[in-house]
Amino acid sequence: MAFIPLYDTNPLRRIRWPWVSWGIIAANVVVYFFFESGTFIAEPQNASSISFGLVPALFSGATPPSMDLLAVPFGLTLVTYAFLHANFWHLAGNMIFLWVFGDNVEDALGHVRYLVFYVLCAAVSGYAFVLADPSSDSPVIGASGAVAGTLAAYLLLYPRAKVWILLLLRIPLRLRVEYVLGFWVAFQIYTAVAGGDDEVAWWVHVGGLATGAILVLFMRQKGVPLFAKALPEHVSRQPPSPVVAASLSDDTPSNDQLRGPWE
Repeated sequence: MAFIPLYDTNPLRRIRWPWVSWGIIAANVVVYFFFESGTFIAEPQNASSISFGLVPALFSGATPPSMDLLAVPFGLTLVTYAFLHANFWHLAGNMIFLWVFGDNVEDALGHVRYLVFYVLCAAVSGYAFVLADPSSDSPVIGASGAVAGTLAAYLLLYPRAKVWILLLLRIPLRLRVEYVLGFWVAFQIYTAVAGGDDEVAWWVHVGGLATGAILVLFMRQKGVPLFAKALPEHVSRQPPSPVVAASLSDDTPSNDQLRGPWE
């Protein structure tokens, strides 16, 4: 990862607190530490990743399912895979991006719509990978597809907002979102088409980007424009108006048994 976002200077306009974004982050953290890290359950990662991760060969029917591993219907793995992570840095990378950019997308869509938006981005991005490699028997895990959809929505909503990033993990810079996320989006698409590292599910990222870009066109609240300027930094967050209320580092898994792609 060439950069890490630190925070944006783009205050909320319509909601007081981004409860859905915080809840999604909390859910990912709880799932990781209680079910995957080994802190509370010994060696759980392989079983949970295969049972709750998205295995294209199982989903497409190319490989018969094993009843010993099947824990949820295959359709639900299009969502459950997005709450699993291979290691702490995989989790942290996804959640940092969601923490910085998710609140403003939730502000633009509203709480319920953002939750639906996030789940749809996860599901469609996962299905994009199934289509790209339907015979793969390796589990795909990670929130990157849903997060990519959130980044695409943010880029279309607030391209001129400013964000602080840590470039190359050491250089703090304050840049416009259109440059930061624009570079990230271009890199994901190029790498997916060129065939990058097989340990990374690039088509999950591309599927999430496309899904988020399309959904935000229809799911944003009435009156929310595209390509808006960020509010001045001194403007404080305000509760929703009653009138308005009335009328959104890639590392390989450490477990040798999980050799497949993850995002």
